[in-house]
Amino acid sequence: MKGGFLLFALACALVAARLSAAEDFQTNPTNQPPRGWEVTITGAGQPVWTVQEESSAAATNRVLVQSGITPRPSFPLCVRQEPVLRDGWVSVRFKTVSGELDQAAGVVWRYQSATNYYICRANAREDNVVLYKVQQGKRTALPLVGRKDGYGVEQKVTPGQWHTLRVEFRGPRSTVFFDGQKLLEVEDETFTQAGRIGLWTKADSVTMFDDFDWGAAP
Repeated sequence: MKGGFLLFALACALVAARLSAAEDFQTNPTNQPPRGWEVTITGAGQPVWTVQEESSAAATNRVLVQSGITPRPSFPLCVRQEPVLRDGWVSVRFKTVSGELDQAAGVVWRYQSATNYYICRANAREDNVVLYKVQQGKRTALPLVGRKDGYGVEQKVTPGQWHTLRVEFRGPRSTVFFDGQKLLEVEDETFTQAGRIGLWTKADSVTMFDDFDWGAAP
């Protein structure tokens, strides 16, 4: 009986390991993109995604930084090659460093290509959080559940300070959390198939990312 319980517990642990994972960039060499990620862009310009040493990160000292200055409204992307998720969640800690036009950080899900995906971003220049779809390269803000107008949600995004952005997505609904607090919900059926996940910035945003987590819905 005891042996059967241990086997059951091991099986549960293996299932949990497949359902969720994390990336803190510690095993990646510096001054290079992280292994297992694809660097790309929506629009023109050359993004620069590299792992760098950073003393302000929580329990680690390496972070992923986007430092390329691209023309507005280009969107630098760094997308994981795996996993491919339809329903699940993705989260990241971020810190905006600089940017005259924008100081933005975002997470991407159901990514099909550099011109087709969902993105939720926080912007320290605008002090708001907005969920968009990017379809055929065109970015469109999505209306919130229970509200027909407006543009995202006003939210203080302090420059030079670490924040957490998390999105849970199942079927047509996506729910956004900022620093642990539920912020907004959106329903949209543009991208219903599974896709990749990743990170996003805009224009001249120089942004740090750490503790990129994800999981599949059970």
